[in-house]
Amino acid sequence: MASDSPQGAPQTRDYFAELYVAGMFGDAGWTVYFPKRDVGFDFIATKAVNGQVLLRPVQVKGKYPVKDGNDGNLGFAGKLSAVHPDMVLVIPYFDPHERGVAPSQVAYMPFSAVRPRSRGGYRAMPAKFQGNRVLQRQQFQHFFGEKGLAAVEGENW
Repeated sequence: MASDSPQGAPQTRDYFAELYVAGMFGDAGWTVYFPKRDVGFDFIATKAVNGQVLLRPVQVKGKYPVKDGNDGNLGFAGKLSAVHPDMVLVIPYFDPHERGVAPSQVAYMPFSAVRPRSRGGYRAMPAKFQGNRVLQRQQFQHFFGEKGLAAVEGENW
């Protein structure tokens, strides 16, 4: 069976999503540490704020909706390989009609906003897919973009 990419590589951009998010943290003044083996968190971010060093474990879950797919809530639903009360679940959204260099939306979710699922795992749906576009859901807008990333260093994270 023929593949759409070299050596059967997936069409998703998971590794790109992780590095893009790490770059966004770095641009915001965080120091980023990658684990020797990815057995839980994609990376750990630290930043000195008000005389204290903040430490945030980060998991990145890229979303790649399909063109002409079903409209509805969009985010992460599944198992997380590791959890921590101070972690950040980052969801970069890639629009299906663009193969640009960056995701169209990025949500930075605190673990307190990630809900357990009745059948196991977790759920966070900060966006919706509507008319072949990824849109922020109104009640979650404060988790997106620069405002969402800035909130990661807040005392009440």
